[in-house]
Amino acid sequence: MTHSFFLKEPQDRIGKKPSLILFTCHFNSEKRKFVYSTGEKIRPIHWNFEENRPKLKGSIKDSNSTAIQTQLNRYSDKFEEIEGLYSRINEDFTSKALKEAFNQEFKKTPAGKNLFFNAYDDFTREKIKRKEWKPSTIKRYKNIRNHLEEFEKNKKYKLTFSKINNRFYTEFIDYCYTTLDHNTNTFSRNIGLFKTFMFWAIKEKYTYNNAFTDFKKPERVITKEVALTLEQIKTIFEFDPKNKALERVKDVFVFQCLTGLRFGEMKLINERTIVNNSIIIKEEKNVNKEAREIPLFEISNYILKKYQYKLPLLSNQKQNEFIKVVFEKAEFTFDVEYSRTKNKEHEILVKPFHKRVSTHTARRTFVTIMKKKGIADKTIMNMTGHKDLKTFNTYYKVDNIAKVDAVNLAFGSIKLPKLKKA
Repeated sequence: MTHSFFLKEPQDRIGKKPSLILFTCHFNSEKRKFVYSTGEKIRPIHWNFEENRPKLKGSIKDSNSTAIQTQLNRYSDKFEEIEGLYSRINEDFTSKALKEAFNQEFKKTPAGKNLFFNAYDDFTREKIKRKEWKPSTIKRYKNIRNHLEEFEKNKKYKLTFSKINNRFYTEFIDYCYTTLDHNTNTFSRNIGLFKTFMFWAIKEKYTYNNAFTDFKKPERVITKEVALTLEQIKTIFEFDPKNKALERVKDVFVFQCLTGLRFGEMKLINERTIVNNSIIIKEEKNVNKEAREIPLFEISNYILKKYQYKLPLLSNQKQNEFIKVVFEKAEFTFDVEYSRTKNKEHEILVKPFHKRVSTHTARRTFVTIMKKKGIADKTIMNMTGHKDLKTFNTYYKVDNIAKVDAVNLAFGSIKLPKLKKA
């Protein structure tokens, strides 16, 4: 039995409006023509009507022609596989059998739905059901889905698997850096998560288009961020914001500065997690890691006892919002520099200190102070839970005082010789 492909709306062969590509064959025993939508679209001007396939050469070929042809080949291969199977088992090869096989192989979606986003939803549901993601990962993948939907509207670029190509990558980079104002590290993380989805889509046979493997994930960069000194921690700890809610926010921030915990880990602390004056905490991001031990001292113990070993936590977003208010009231309003990097574009910006403070500042502060005191990286990483030295080093902020101390320590013993008389 032969099969072929044709355009639903050929538009006299020179049309520029995209048309659906349909699969067709004829079941003689049923006296019926079988037609099945491949879901792929192409402009008639880019279609080879003699060979019933996309034009693969020449100046008027579609930029997605190779990916579209790859998808059409999948239909041909599946058709021949099913026809051969029914021939071997000596059963009638029917249009119903072919339709069921196509629906199963190509994940046929209900009318009006987009296969690309339908696959993305299947992907997220699978990972959530298998408990493979923590809440923050689920949130990130939901954010990326939202970004992709907005990208479609903003760039007028209909997302299908066959259109995940170099043009998509170029437009998506521009959208992320220009419209969303993402920096390099955010884009790098998101493109990595997107590629994870695409690898899954190939494994599950939603697509055979692997053009995304050429998408480069930018190297993460170390940006210029703020970290507190010991004296600044003391100032914030002793500051009275005259507001109980802000006092709780301040205490949680100081506690994080003194322990290096991730904000989300502090909800795990209770009286049972305090053993021999240390916090014993199980890694939340990776349950296979050994428990970490973080020693307490006078101030950190005081904060825990003040709240009966249950820290008064808000959401991360609210904590970030209110800690800025605390620092503003404490007159941390002086300007500081910070950096933003978008691929090869690098700029130094200025903002008041209090506007740059977040929960991440506290963890960065812990690492920075410990490093300045000469504590070995391995010891600090054992407390913070870092396993990758490159990531760990992004938390260390070398300030001017540290640089002056380093130069004086290295060269301070050299005395200026007395000048000889002329």
